Formats: sequence, structure tokens, C-alpha cells
Amino acid sequence: MDPLTRIRAICLALPESSERLSHGCPNFFVRSKTAFTMYMEDHHREPGATIWCPAPEGVQAELVDAEPERFFVPPYVGHRGWIGVRLEVDPDWAEITEIIHDAYRKVAPKRLAAQLD
Repeated sequence: MDPLTRIRAICLALPESSERLSHGCPNFFVRSKTAFTMYMEDHHREPGATIWCPAPEGVQAELVDAEPERFFVPPYVGHRGWIGVRLEVDPDWAEITEIIHDAYRKVAPKRLAAQLD
């Protein structure tokens, strides 16, 4: 299965999530308003497929420091704690699912985020 198909399945399974193009790339939103996952291919000097997601405080630095070949600070949103994930470097789909769920929890209204627990 290609990475976008897997990412789409993970994201669209979340409550009140939707997909639309933003800046020419598939983006996933809560209630069509707030982005929680951006999917990119060959963008911003990153070869291959990547996702960008908001992360809980401190997680970005922890992941980038531990595995810089898999994780990076994305341009434009990295200063707000977002994490970039290279999907072409040995993807652990359980971990990627958790990263997306954490991103959703970070931006979703409390009532929707609670549905994941």
C-alpha cells in the first residue's frame, strides 16, 4: 500500500476529520478547520513522502535528536513544535499512527479528542 493511502486511512478514521488540498498537497483537518496532518512528496528539500504534524511539547526535539534520519523539523511550522516524519525510512506504522493520533489530540476540541481514549 502506498504511503498516502495508509496516511489517508489513519487520518480519516478520526472523528470529524476531512481531507482537502492545501498548497497542492493532501492535508487532513478536524472539522474542516484545523490541520493535524500534512502529507508531502518531494517538497522543501525532503525527498520522498513525508508527513508534518503538530506534536506535544518536547516531543519534536526528543524525536529529532534520537533519530534524525527519520524525523526532522519542518519549515514554516517547525517553530511551533511540529514534527516531520520521513515515510521512506523504515516506517513503523504503529508509531506513525500514534504520531497522527497525538497530532489530532493536540488540535481537536476536547470532546472529539476524548473519543480516542
